[in-house]
Amino acid sequence: MRVGTPTVDQLQILATVVECGSFAAAGRRLSRATSAIAYGVDNLEEQLGVTVFDRSGTKKPELTEAGRALLAHARSVLQGVEKMRAKAASLREGEEAEVSLVTDVMLPTARLVDALQGYPTVQLRLHAEALGAVTQLVADGTARLGINCAMHPLPDDMERQLIGHVRLIPVGSPSHPLARARRHSPGDLRDHIQLVLSDRSPLTRGQDFGVFSKKTWRLADLGVKHALLLATVGWGLMPEFMVRGDLEAGRLIELDIPGSKDALYPLQAIWRVQTPPGPATQWLIDRLAGQV
Repeated sequence: MRVGTPTVDQLQILATVVECGSFAAAGRRLSRATSAIAYGVDNLEEQLGVTVFDRSGTKKPELTEAGRALLAHARSVLQGVEKMRAKAASLREGEEAEVSLVTDVMLPTARLVDALQGYPTVQLRLHAEALGAVTQLVADGTARLGINCAMHPLPDDMERQLIGHVRLIPVGSPSHPLARARRHSPGDLRDHIQLVLSDRSPLTRGQDFGVFSKKTWRLADLGVKHALLLATVGWGLMPEFMVRGDLEAGRLIELDIPGSKDALYPLQAIWRVQTPPGPATQWLIDRLAGQV
């Protein structure tokens, strides 16, 4: 038997029935009659030569084993179509009137300044956040483009492009107790406060990145963390570019903490599938990626 080619509409019906739980609910979402939804499913099954839904003995259509296997492919195709539509809309609109950008506080200022030099003559709205708060602003539409840590999970409706990394190093004041020993075991850290950057969004709240001590102070501001390190209130991981001057001047020293050697903070550009980069936004992404 020759397998036919399902239409995008049939794949949309399949995905919607699964999401809504019934043909009637799918019809309401798609503004179709229930009979039209059933007809679309029948045609899909006829095209593919397999039964997608088991409709015997239950009011709720259940995916067959074949249906479960095909659903992931259907969703992938639908996402690709959505990307194409969004890109076409972006090309029709031309250059954006304004670009809203939210950057991770870990992005080196020098990189941001370099990226904005020669920037197209469109208005720019700039935000600075930490951890999952970057993703949150892109998700809710506050920012069209985000720069954040590539270790954070992204919603399914977002795209990403890697743009390099930042080196993180463990530092403390020269007068901090951890500065007196050449090397420390994990047990040595137990009684010393580690200053940890916290998340102001619910996306990665409760997830720890680079936490070694049992005693932690959670801070939402990298500048405050820097000031506390200089004041010998705890130790912590800091982006190397931010403390380079302090290390050279002896105000801070690099600590030999097991497991923290050459820690890298990978950076990525993120955007929603529904709002792909226009010319000005793409220009920024390319400029940042070209710095690596």
